[in-house]
Amino acid sequence: MRHRDRHIRHGPALLPLLAALATGTAVAHSKQEVTFPEDGAVLAASPDVVSMRFDAPMRITAISLTSEAGGTFDLGRSDGMQPVTDFRATTPVLPTGRYTVDWRGLSPDGHPMNCRFSFEVAQ
Repeated sequence: MRHRDRHIRHGPALLPLLAALATGTAVAHSKQEVTFPEDGAVLAASPDVVSMRFDAPMRITAISLTSEAGGTFDLGRSDGMQPVTDFRATTPVLPTGRYTVDWRGLSPDGHPMNCRFSFEVAQ
Protein backbone atom coordinates (compact mmCIF):
# COMPACT_ATOMS: atom_id res chain seq x y z
CA MET A 1 0.00 0.00 0.00
CA ARG A 2 2.89 2.39 0.72
CA HIS A 3 4.19 1.98 -2.85
CA ARG A 4 0.79 2.95 -4.30
CA ASP A 5 0.46 6.00 -1.98
CA ARG A 6 3.75 7.37 -3.27
CA HIS A 7 2.46 7.39 -6.89
CA ILE A 8 -0.76 9.11 -5.90
CA ARG A 9 1.15 11.82 -4.03
CA HIS A 10 3.38 12.64 -7.05
CA GLY A 11 0.61 12.39 -9.66
CA PRO A 12 -1.05 15.74 -8.83
CA ALA A 13 2.33 17.49 -8.79
CA LEU A 14 2.96 16.43 -12.39
CA LEU A 15 -0.35 17.75 -13.74
CA PRO A 16 0.77 21.41 -14.11
CA LEU A 17 3.95 20.30 -15.89
CA LEU A 18 2.01 18.09 -18.31
CA ALA A 19 -0.52 20.87 -18.95
CA ALA A 20 2.27 23.36 -19.67
CA LEU A 21 3.93 21.01 -22.14
CA ALA A 22 0.65 20.30 -23.93
CA THR A 23 -0.26 24.00 -24.08
CA GLY A 24 3.17 24.99 -25.38
CA THR A 25 2.74 22.69 -28.35
CA ALA A 26 -0.81 23.81 -29.06
CA VAL A 27 -0.02 27.54 -29.19
CA ALA A 28 3.16 27.37 -31.25
CA HIS A 29 3.04 29.88 -34.09
CA SER A 30 3.91 29.11 -37.69
CA LYS A 31 6.94 30.78 -39.13
CA GLN A 32 8.01 31.56 -42.66
CA GLU A 33 10.94 29.34 -43.54
CA VAL A 34 11.73 30.07 -47.20
CA THR A 35 10.66 32.59 -49.82
CA PHE A 36 11.08 32.69 -53.58
CA PRO A 37 12.57 34.92 -54.63
CA GLU A 38 14.77 35.06 -51.56
CA ASP A 39 14.69 38.33 -49.66
CA GLY A 40 17.16 40.68 -51.34
CA ALA A 41 17.64 38.50 -54.44
CA VAL A 42 18.62 40.07 -57.76
CA LEU A 43 17.02 38.14 -60.62
CA ALA A 44 18.11 38.17 -64.27
CA ALA A 45 14.47 37.83 -65.38
CA SER A 46 10.96 38.30 -64.04
CA PRO A 47 9.88 35.39 -61.79
CA ASP A 48 6.83 33.35 -62.83
CA VAL A 49 5.77 32.94 -59.20
CA VAL A 50 6.34 34.22 -55.71
CA SER A 51 6.22 31.53 -53.06
CA MET A 52 6.59 30.99 -49.34
CA ARG A 53 7.10 27.85 -47.28
CA PHE A 54 5.94 27.63 -43.65
CA ASP A 55 6.73 25.12 -40.90
CA ALA A 56 2.97 24.66 -40.26
CA PRO A 57 -0.11 25.40 -42.39
CA MET A 58 -0.74 29.13 -42.80
CA ARG A 59 -3.92 30.74 -44.13
CA ILE A 60 -2.72 33.68 -46.26
CA THR A 61 -5.42 36.32 -45.85
CA ALA A 62 -3.79 39.04 -47.97
CA ILE A 63 -0.81 39.32 -50.29
CA SER A 64 0.39 42.20 -52.44
CA LEU A 65 3.21 42.84 -54.87
CA THR A 66 4.33 46.46 -55.29
CA SER A 67 7.09 48.16 -57.21
CA GLU A 68 9.51 50.66 -55.75
CA ALA A 69 7.55 53.38 -57.58
CA GLY A 70 4.33 52.27 -55.84
CA GLY A 71 2.71 50.33 -58.68
CA THR A 72 0.71 47.26 -57.71
CA PHE A 73 0.58 43.96 -59.58
CA ASP A 74 -2.10 41.26 -59.52
CA LEU A 75 -1.10 37.84 -58.25
CA GLY A 76 -2.85 34.59 -59.21
CA ARG A 77 -3.66 32.46 -56.17
CA SER A 78 -4.70 28.82 -56.23
CA ASP A 79 -4.85 28.09 -52.47
CA GLY A 80 -8.57 28.87 -52.15
CA MET A 81 -7.75 30.77 -48.93
CA GLN A 82 -7.11 27.39 -47.25
CA PRO A 83 -4.18 26.84 -44.86
CA VAL A 84 -1.08 25.64 -46.73
CA THR A 85 2.56 24.98 -45.92
CA ASP A 86 3.65 25.88 -49.48
CA PHE A 87 2.01 29.05 -50.83
CA ARG A 88 2.44 29.98 -54.50
CA ALA A 89 1.07 32.89 -56.50
CA THR A 90 1.70 33.52 -60.19
CA THR A 91 3.03 36.92 -61.22
CA PRO A 92 2.70 38.95 -64.40
CA VAL A 93 5.87 39.73 -66.36
CA LEU A 94 7.61 42.36 -64.25
CA PRO A 95 9.74 45.14 -65.74
CA THR A 96 13.19 45.96 -64.41
CA GLY A 97 13.01 47.29 -60.86
CA ARG A 98 12.69 46.53 -57.16
CA TYR A 99 9.61 44.79 -55.76
CA THR A 100 8.16 44.08 -52.34
CA VAL A 101 5.82 41.25 -51.37
CA ASP A 102 3.72 41.99 -48.27
CA TRP A 103 1.54 39.28 -46.77
CA ARG A 104 -0.76 38.68 -43.82
CA GLY A 105 -2.00 35.37 -42.53
CA LEU A 106 -3.35 33.31 -39.67
CA SER A 107 -1.32 30.54 -38.07
CA PRO A 108 -3.04 27.30 -36.94
CA ASP A 109 -3.66 28.74 -33.46
CA GLY A 110 -5.35 31.85 -34.96
CA HIS A 111 -2.37 34.14 -34.29
CA PRO A 112 -2.23 36.88 -36.96
CA MET A 113 1.11 37.16 -38.73
CA ASN A 114 2.59 39.43 -41.37
CA CYS A 115 5.88 39.79 -43.13
CA ARG A 116 7.51 41.19 -46.24
CA PHE A 117 10.33 40.32 -48.55
CA SER A 118 11.89 42.16 -51.48
CA PHE A 119 13.67 41.33 -54.69
CA GLU A 120 14.97 43.04 -57.81
CA VAL A 121 14.49 42.22 -61.49
CA ALA A 122 17.66 43.33 -63.28
CA GLN A 123 16.78 42.35 -66.90
